[in-house]
Amino acid sequence: MNLLQQLLWQTPIWVWVLLAFLVWRGIAAMRPGQTSLRKLAIVPALFSAWGIWSISHRYGGSPLAWGEWLAGICAGAAVGWLLLRRATLSVDASTGTLWRSADYSLLPLLLVTFVIKYGFETALAVAPGLSSNAGFSAAYLLLSGGFTGIFIGKYCRYLAASRRATPSGMQPAG
Repeated sequence: MNLLQQLLWQTPIWVWVLLAFLVWRGIAAMRPGQTSLRKLAIVPALFSAWGIWSISHRYGGSPLAWGEWLAGICAGAAVGWLLLRRATLSVDASTGTLWRSADYSLLPLLLVTFVIKYGFETALAVAPGLSSNAGFSAAYLLLSGGFTGIFIGKYCRYLAASRRATPSGMQPAG
């Protein structure tokens, strides 16, 4: 228990603030409602920035590391796109407001993504040499990229819905 306490206490406050924000966003997504593309871009932007910072910090300009992360993003984006295939999306073209049905996949995805990223980041902080282990690095980069890609893919689905809207008002998109 002492090791777990140490890890939790040594975790920066911003990580807990991020977790609270992600839980709040995930719960909010469980209710259908109106939103903007700007708000929907926050989660993919957060995970993209976190990923870019982590890879730059640990792997610098390694083409292999960036390639693995980008491969994960591509695979994840396809999954994210498919997750919203049955979602009801409408856009008011005059205001740019998007109406979306409830998204029950977001909270579990956010929590799993956070736990996996936290676990990998903690392991790397405790044992920095793991970044030179090819198997560990591949798992870290592919999973990190994959989960980031899921949020990017979902955002791309919302973006596509907004571009299909016509100026006459609310149009179904999907």
